[in-house]
Amino acid sequence: MTSLTSRDPTEKEPIVGPSHSILGTYKRAPMEFVRGEGVQLFDANGKAYLDMASGIAVNALGYGDEGIRKAIVTALDSGLVHVSNLYRTEPGEELAHLLVSKSFAETAFFCNSGAEANEGAFKFARRWGRNVASDAKTGIIALRGSFHGRLFGSLAATDRPSYRAPFRPLAGGISICERDLKVLDSALDAETVAALIVEPVQGEGGVRVLEMPFLQELRRLTAERGIALIFDEIQCGLGRLGTLFAYQSFDVVPDMITIAKPLAGGLPMGAILVSTEIGATIKAGDHGTTFGGGPLVSSVALEVVRRVSDPTLLTAVRENGAWLGETLRAIGRRNGKVRAIRGMGYMWGLDVVEKASSVIERGWDAGLLVISAGEHTIRLLPPLVMTREELGRGAGLLEKILS
Repeated sequence: MTSLTSRDPTEKEPIVGPSHSILGTYKRAPMEFVRGEGVQLFDANGKAYLDMASGIAVNALGYGDEGIRKAIVTALDSGLVHVSNLYRTEPGEELAHLLVSKSFAETAFFCNSGAEANEGAFKFARRWGRNVASDAKTGIIALRGSFHGRLFGSLAATDRPSYRAPFRPLAGGISICERDLKVLDSALDAETVAALIVEPVQGEGGVRVLEMPFLQELRRLTAERGIALIFDEIQCGLGRLGTLFAYQSFDVVPDMITIAKPLAGGLPMGAILVSTEIGATIKAGDHGTTFGGGPLVSSVALEVVRRVSDPTLLTAVRENGAWLGETLRAIGRRNGKVRAIRGMGYMWGLDVVEKASSVIERGWDAGLLVISAGEHTIRLLPPLVMTREELGRGAGLLEKILS
């Protein structure tokens, strides 16, 4: 039997090429990025790449943004990077007030990632369910095609068998239902279900836009039966659809929303926005976080939220996004290798006949960054500041590599 500690920890090997010291949970691209400017990244050889992935929907304001830089410098100059949530700081409280004032919510909880936000939302839903009904009201339901994270609770709500199988048994009391109103009508039991979690646009699940009537009917059913409706807006929220929050694009008001990715401009931050009714049942000690909502990340998030809530930017995302959709459909008609195109705003998916990984790798050679949303789906998540001209350049490169 080989000892886990058989290697001499003092032995060192020179780093040549990609580091093998990082645990291999990601298959990383070969290039090493050293600089970003606007909507482009530059590798160690000086090659430029037009970024239509924006760090998986994180870098909404692109790279080298002066507002983010100033927010970071100002926060660092205060000397307050972290004080813990045992004490008050102005940036966190101001950010919470800003998010609440622009949404349906009464309160906000800050954490460090989207998966943490969803885990916290599940806890809040169960706390509320027990408070308003009984100890039986604990069930969480997610939809087919969903992705809500990779922690135990959020993974149980994620419809990716390959992600789930190695880590069973997952958290109990969480199930996945078909995107079918008849099935959901049966599953949404008022006595046993605490919450239904929904991505209005399923990102990892293929960029599938859920139809407005479907979401509105889910709102009616959950409200009628006293079940909390959670919108996971981690990828599709904060301006990506052309409204500050995704729920505003569908004329549906949920009970909680979870946000993360672009929230703090690339620094780790997530949040749960909570309705008055659910928030009233959460007591001190019910949940916690050491780092969530610290003064540095909150200072940057204030800058980001103010910018992505600007009506001029949101209008540009809606109009340019519609133009991008038509441009992509035209490419699909000319190309013959695109089976379907879905999306809205600055969030689009293209189903292609070949493996998405092959298209992505050809993009590296062409200086274009796109990502996948399944084995045969190319996903576009450009920075929200990308102009129509830049979107057109990206679409042109995409058409070239698809050919």
